[in-house]
Amino acid sequence: MAVVTDRAEAFDVLAGFREQFYGCFERRADALLELTEALLCTEGPVKSLVGLPLPRAADGRLVLAVDVSPWLRPDGNCCPQRSFCHTYGRGKDEHRMIPGWPYSIIAALETGRTSWTALLDAVRLPPGADVTAITCAQIRQFVDRLTAAGQWQPGDRDILIVLDAGYEAPRIAWLLRDLPVEILGRMRSDRVLRRATPPRVYSPEGGRPAKHGGEFVFGDPATWETEQAVTHTDTRLYGQARAQAWDRLHPRLTRRAAWVGHHEPLPIIAGTVIRLTVEHLPSRGEPKPVWLWWSKVDATAADVDRCWQAFLRRFDIEHTFRMIKQTLGWTAPKLRDPAAADRWTWLVLAAHTQLRLARPLAQDLRRPWERPRATGAAHPGPGTTGVSEPAHDQRLASACAQTGQARSRTPARLPQPAHRYPLRRGTHAGNRTGPSTTGPPQEGHQTAPHGIKNKVGRGGCRRRAGRSWFAGRAVTRGCGRHTSGSRRPGPWPRR
Repeated sequence: MAVVTDRAEAFDVLAGFREQFYGCFERRADALLELTEALLCTEGPVKSLVGLPLPRAADGRLVLAVDVSPWLRPDGNCCPQRSFCHTYGRGKDEHRMIPGWPYSIIAALETGRTSWTALLDAVRLPPGADVTAITCAQIRQFVDRLTAAGQWQPGDRDILIVLDAGYEAPRIAWLLRDLPVEILGRMRSDRVLRRATPPRVYSPEGGRPAKHGGEFVFGDPATWETEQAVTHTDTRLYGQARAQAWDRLHPRLTRRAAWVGHHEPLPIIAGTVIRLTVEHLPSRGEPKPVWLWWSKVDATAADVDRCWQAFLRRFDIEHTFRMIKQTLGWTAPKLRDPAAADRWTWLVLAAHTQLRLARPLAQDLRRPWERPRATGAAHPGPGTTGVSEPAHDQRLASACAQTGQARSRTPARLPQPAHRYPLRRGTHAGNRTGPSTTGPPQEGHQTAPHGIKNKVGRGGCRRRAGRSWFAGRAVTRGCGRHTSGSRRPGPWPRR
């Protein structure tokens, strides 16, 4: 299913998602839904999703990006299950390890001139866990949910999963070899791979036949030999992009690290290596080559272009991380329980999904630097830039909420007072000497729900409550003249 662009259809999809999202809560459904809506309606930054329409590539396949984003908690000394998260410092090539909760997030990438992504799954990584094993388990469960939801069916193109250099792409491809997925990951520039196994030739000297071919050193062009495919693409910011591909290269595995418990013969995980170079960078820096490893072989020129372009789209998830942290306030709460952090993470993902579904409802909102739209063009068609991007405009949360959510019916119930008659001003449930609350409130008095402490305190007097040194606590006395009983006059509390 492609991305919804029609306004009426987008409204129906958004309303259906809100109904299903409300039905997922087993307890405190009204409060959790209103908390999610508060993320969307707040002015300024705030300190199963697979069944929805998902973006697809030009050939109809799903392109998923997997990355880890940390929830830093350096001051939470009592927070359990914290791990050291890798972060970048302010200096050049400065890396820091800060305690926090790392989350592995799966997002679907879009095409075209947009930086939106569809956040679909999030898993918190426990301390000391094997990131590759947990990522493979997460992808396996997610692909099963995609198949159950009808997003992928037998006969469709394989799902392309894009990874950064922090993952071991060949090992992930081996662990997920029974799934309809293709793994595309970046490799360091100092790697050494091996070529395909040479044919066995009889040697009178004997010896074991060779299992690996010659070396392919990324940093030594003399070992590259002739590439299988070469493409040239003209770009607007980087000049001409040149991609070279070498077929059937694999890493030489040893029984160390992740392969210690592998009792069978070590596999040969062959793939295609792609080297991407550009003429210049927008920052006028020195362009460095990007090395990619694709889990398929016999790559054509079209496959090479599709792979490196899909990898460049992976950086859109970085803009999404910045949006949910700075605008939606993902890491703003100072939570102590990891389970509470997991629930809050899913609420933020649900709020971001509502924004993504409400984009067609906000297409007539233009940026300050854009020209006014002509008459009759309030709802542009696909390919326009009428929708703000998360990487450029942080006001989208408020704009989409005011445009789409204000018109959609909320499934939450209206709050009802717990008391038959709301308390009158100047009274409190624990105030035995206060006015009677058996009758309806008098005209002209302010009311408050039962059990909720008024901001002015138990006395309820706004005239002198602010002068009390005890006003900062939960209980505050009144001035004495506007309350009944034997209270001590003045702002000072009784001792």
